[in-house]
Amino acid sequence: MTSIPKPDREIDRRRGEFPGLGDGIHLLSHSLGPVPRTARESMLAYLDRWRRHGSEDAWAEEWWTLSEEVGDRIARFLGGEPGTVQIQPNTSVALSTVASCLDYTKRNRIVITELDFPSTQYIWHEQKRIGAEIVAVPSEGGVVTPLEKILDAIDDRTALVAISHTSFLSSHRLDPVPIIEKAHARGARVLLDCYQSAGIVELKAAGWKVDFLIGGTIKWLCGGPACGYLYVRPGSIRDLEPRLTGWIAHADPFRFAPGAIEYAATVRRFAQGTPNIPGLYSCLPGLKLVEEVGLPNLWAESRRRTQWMVEFARERGWKLNSPADPARRGGSVMIGVKDGREMVRRLAERRVFVDARPNVGLRISPHFFNTDEEVQEGMETLARLKKG
Repeated sequence: MTSIPKPDREIDRRRGEFPGLGDGIHLLSHSLGPVPRTARESMLAYLDRWRRHGSEDAWAEEWWTLSEEVGDRIARFLGGEPGTVQIQPNTSVALSTVASCLDYTKRNRIVITELDFPSTQYIWHEQKRIGAEIVAVPSEGGVVTPLEKILDAIDDRTALVAISHTSFLSSHRLDPVPIIEKAHARGARVLLDCYQSAGIVELKAAGWKVDFLIGGTIKWLCGGPACGYLYVRPGSIRDLEPRLTGWIAHADPFRFAPGAIEYAATVRRFAQGTPNIPGLYSCLPGLKLVEEVGLPNLWAESRRRTQWMVEFARERGWKLNSPADPARRGGSVMIGVKDGREMVRRLAERRVFVDARPNVGLRISPHFFNTDEEVQEGMETLARLKKG
């Protein structure tokens, strides 16, 4: 097969910003991106600010506004407006915060899919204890969730459609527009898990009029396991009162008022307790790098190279567990192998780093910092191992 087609224009891959790239070919951005060089400096800055807190009020000078700063950066990646993203400890808490806003006595149907991440499925199934009805839309062959089946599951009983925009298992990417239109027409809201989308495919939170987006910094945003986030549509912020809450969500948290909470009028009403300040410091360098390289560059590079990977696999007759159509695929390509864990080990011995999932096989994901030569070498190494 020919080499990967050249890009329309070269981009600065910022490879010097990721020291770990010298260890091998990193094709794991769907799981954990490589650590940015400046993350260490950022963490030292946090420790230095903590040390000086007695003489310089770290909360007043920097820490109090840090969640808002990081949230607004992430909002840009999501296609949302400033003031629409509240940083969360992780996506499970973000999802649970949304769940705590719902009243199942009025509408009790939650629509999910079989290809959603297990943690989100666990949370929704536990809502059955307080009256929720969970409808899990089945997939076709573990790869695609048919749009028509999702639309058919939405009715006048539906409170929320809570689904993955891009599946962690198959990289299947849904078109959210008809789902949002159908849900809103029936009086329901929509939540998209965009953990496997943000930073690698275009998101249009404001244009789609989606009610919620959840995700985290660990994957394509190069921020490591620092924090999760929750986007809330601006028109809904004041209407929702999460039962999962804390003192940071108060309108005047430093009044330390006892009794029932008085919610902040902003997206901060979806916060809980004291924010994870070290996590915020650790994720900022990666977010800045993604912003500097430019989201359109990231999207174009992913489409170009994953499509070449798909054709590489097809030419060899490999089982493809991702959609072949780039319009229906995220930034990963899933390739069937007999023993995923064993193949991951054998590739790692050759300094090619991927991972595997049950019934899926290998998950392989190039990102902007990879060279074309690396991506091609990784796939050719896999081809040699599959022959052996």
